[in-house]
Amino acid sequence: MKRGLKIGCLTVVILSVLITYGISSYLINFALSPDSDKLNEKAHYSELFDNFPDMKPWVDSLKTHGALKDTFVIMSTGERHHAIYAAYPQGSRHTAVILHGWKDNAIKFLNIARFYYQQFGYNVLLPDLHAHGQSEGETIGMGWNERKDVLQWLDIATQMFHSDSLVVHGVSMGGATTMNISGEKMPASVKDIKFVEDCGYTSVWDEFDERIWEDYSLPKFPFLYLASTICKIRNGWSFGEASPVKQLEKCHYPMLFIHGDSDLFVPSWMIDAVYKAKPDKKEIWITKGADHNQSYSKYPKEYVAKVREFLNKKW
Repeated sequence: MKRGLKIGCLTVVILSVLITYGISSYLINFALSPDSDKLNEKAHYSELFDNFPDMKPWVDSLKTHGALKDTFVIMSTGERHHAIYAAYPQGSRHTAVILHGWKDNAIKFLNIARFYYQQFGYNVLLPDLHAHGQSEGETIGMGWNERKDVLQWLDIATQMFHSDSLVVHGVSMGGATTMNISGEKMPASVKDIKFVEDCGYTSVWDEFDERIWEDYSLPKFPFLYLASTICKIRNGWSFGEASPVKQLEKCHYPMLFIHGDSDLFVPSWMIDAVYKAKPDKKEIWITKGADHNQSYSKYPKEYVAKVREFLNKKW
């Protein structure tokens, strides 16, 4: 009887461990696997034009004149990465490097590129981040590993456009990537740089903690802890170390923080934490009634004005 009870208890424990591992592994695979439709350029342009109908004439004009171009480079990892870019026709020493969100791609963020190009007179470079769009990669790094790739893109941008003044502008995961980059040593070719982050998260741990409960009604223990451990083993980084907050503590470059106060996907409380972490040279703009990645679409004129004012400020 006792032996049977022990075997039964052991079976329950083993099943519980397997179920917990299975759920945690599923969460990792869902969160970090590339979008199956990532190479469908036609669909990406259709989504851009559906969201911003006035974008089509501008994009069509660029394409007609051969101004919107593709480039492929080999990253330090040996992977082949892709970006789209447009050089300002009259030439410019200013370049905007624009970073897209989670499971998005460069095409979908051409709306941000347009005001830099048309209104500010900037060159624009929009990389497909690791495992997104036409860039190679098996696993999304949530802006952590991507920071290393973008540093290489910054060096490429200075050479491609003969620019010595850069702004990195990222949205959502791109915003987190922007903050992660800001704590790194810049390439020697970069002489002047500013950062704009829009609705980025405090850390991968905090963001997944929100999502695991809101999307699956699962507690962070044991699932988030195990998922983070699996990620560390598979990908070399844990959710806690992938922290824009920690990176911002090392950043002394100017940064503009933007976040919608109705954001539920990356909760709006996170902007207070990231803004507080940044030591100096910082500005903040919280947009009323804006949901996730909606600050520009809800307040386009104000958005452009805020970014222009930030970039023109003498720090």
